Amino acid sequence: MISIGIKARKALEIKVSTKIKNKVLNDYAKAIDKKKNYIIKENLKDIKFAKAKGIKENLIDRLQVDNKKLIGIKKSIEKIVRLKDPVDFTLGKWNRPNGLSISRVTIPLGVIGVIYESRPNVTSDVAGLCFKSGNAVILKGGSEAINTNRIFAKLFKKTLKKNKVDENFVQFIDTKERKVVDIMLSKMKRYIDVIIPRGGKNLVKKVQEKSKVPIIGHLEGICHTYIDDEAELKMAKTIIYNAKLRNTSICGATETILMHKKIVKKFCNPILNNLEDKNCKIYGDKFIRKYYQGKIYPAKEKDWSTEYLNATVSVKVVRNVKEAIKHINKYGTNHTDSIITKNKKTANQFLKNVKSSIAMHNTSTQFADGGEFGFGGEVGISTNTLPPRGPVGLEQLVSYKYEISSKGKIRK
Repeated sequence: MISIGIKARKALEIKVSTKIKNKVLNDYAKAIDKKKNYIIKENLKDIKFAKAKGIKENLIDRLQVDNKKLIGIKKSIEKIVRLKDPVDFTLGKWNRPNGLSISRVTIPLGVIGVIYESRPNVTSDVAGLCFKSGNAVILKGGSEAINTNRIFAKLFKKTLKKNKVDENFVQFIDTKERKVVDIMLSKMKRYIDVIIPRGGKNLVKKVQEKSKVPIIGHLEGICHTYIDDEAELKMAKTIIYNAKLRNTSICGATETILMHKKIVKKFCNPILNNLEDKNCKIYGDKFIRKYYQGKIYPAKEKDWSTEYLNATVSVKVVRNVKEAIKHINKYGTNHTDSIITKNKKTANQFLKNVKSSIAMHNTSTQFADGGEFGFGGEVGISTNTLPPRGPVGLEQLVSYKYEISSKGKIRK
């Protein structure tokens, strides 16, 4: 593990031009296309292992790689190529009366350690984003996807070597042993500059508790959609359905619906029936249970702070936008929260006062995704108070430094 860290640091010593970065990424996309049958063959080994292990079906769906997913992976890499290189970009420049000329210029973060589960596309997405932003990356995927992750990492390393770039810009920890995660978190502070966990609550919690290295990430995605008294029913019905049921297992799925008291009679049955028809389990407070004619279970205090990650939703009635904001800031996880309303003033009040890293108006929370933001993919979503916040894409994988020059100035 220390050897991996030393190699990553050494790789960073040579600066790679934008032209070479893009050549590597284009060649990598072509290599994925060329080796697609082999990738699918390796992925089948992982699926077989996952099924034998009794892994849930929704996680096996995340794990599976087919022709359609490979096209998506290839397109993600090609999008990164088209994005502007975020390194060595001048953010600001000014001259001081003391004779100093100051520039604030972007630099890579350094060595990024990524610990993740299930999704093999993370290997290619993260490797591509980290390399384009001038960072070296150390990848530790889950044991259930080791064969697929290995081939994606090998193809990237081969592409780097082909273009005469240090192949240790991308390193894959090829073991199922969990103790290597502990080593990354507690014994590699000299070699890793930041850790990004991507996976379930247990993984992220472990990283947050044990890491001696700074972390970018989020623990849970308890996302809300608030339906205001000036919402349009048709729009609310469509958005709520998508926000909850399009993909129930992602961190941007709505887990709690807040509904203004004035619209409950008119809105609750068409909106909640639409969910129940697709076997969505509904928990509701006293007020919503009084008016909803379908099957509904009493909501308990714990439901307001539960990330279901399945076809389950909790529903609460609030008196106004202030109460909605108060509920979100109390029970939310600073991830993604949305308001549905025709009133721009109310929308603005919501957008400015929820603590979320992503605040939305008349939009499905399922858009909480770096690809949808035009970032060419993401290494994860951060709910940290300090930046970066929200989807962490190419531009969020850099820091900056100050470059100062003068004509021999000394301070009096």
